[in-house]
Amino acid sequence: MDSNACSSIVRLNICGKKFWTTVDTLTQREPQSMLAAMFSGRHAVCKDSDKGYVFVDRDGKHFRHILNWLRDGVARNLYELERLELLELLQEAEYYQLLGLVDKINEVLKVKDEQMNIDLTRTDIVKYVRPLMASRPILKLRGTNLSGLDLSKLDLSGVDFSFTCLKSVNFSHTVLHSAKFVEVDAENAIFQNAMLFECIFTMANLCGAMLAGANFKSADLSSCILRDADLRSAKLLKASLYKANLEGANMEEADLSEANLSQAKLKNANFQHARLYRAILLETCLEDANLEGANLFQAVRRPQDRTNWW
Repeated sequence: MDSNACSSIVRLNICGKKFWTTVDTLTQREPQSMLAAMFSGRHAVCKDSDKGYVFVDRDGKHFRHILNWLRDGVARNLYELERLELLELLQEAEYYQLLGLVDKINEVLKVKDEQMNIDLTRTDIVKYVRPLMASRPILKLRGTNLSGLDLSKLDLSGVDFSFTCLKSVNFSHTVLHSAKFVEVDAENAIFQNAMLFECIFTMANLCGAMLAGANFKSADLSSCILRDADLRSAKLLKASLYKANLEGANMEEADLSEANLSQAKLKNANFQHARLYRAILLETCLEDANLEGANLFQAVRRPQDRTNWW
């Protein structure tokens, strides 16, 4: 075989699954991708000492689809894949920064959703999440309809639920550390005793949601709608509730220490025996709010109050 041809052959070991391809295949179709950068000649790649395989620490289950795309720009058999398999492939395409393939997968997902209109089930989510637990990639369920599902007592840490319909979903006792809920519709959802620390809920609709006992430590609930939500005994230490609508919410015995409630709407909210130690209450509307027994020690209610402890 010609020596130039031999030098262009690349052996890949994708977590135990082995593939042969060429440098041209990996670099020409998507020149801005991570694979193109790896084999551009500008970087040294690690090969095993036996047969010269380059090891890549990713799941090789769908890598053949990636190679087919890079070879001829045709993502074969995508329409035959189940939705969850497409989501897995999407994560791999995003990891390798194959923007053309990402667009194609999203196009197929859109067509499948329009044609089938099938919503995910608890079994689907458990089946998809468990194999990913060890490596913890970001699972994206953006824009799906999960309304009414029972997702209680699962570990869904880091999952991206943004723009999803979560009406009446049961997340009680679920671990959701660092999950994203940007602009979700979670009206009447149940998050009782859920672990929600460092979650992002910006502009989410949590109207009437059951959030009693939930841990929102350092969570971002900016501009959330929490009207009539039940937040009894919830832990909101250092949480951001900036511009949140908490009208009629029940915050009895909630811990809002050092929380930011600036410009929040708190009309008719119940803060009986709530802890608001060092909370920021600048420009908040407290009309008819019940603050009986609340701890407001060193709370910031005027700009000049900041000098007391900052």
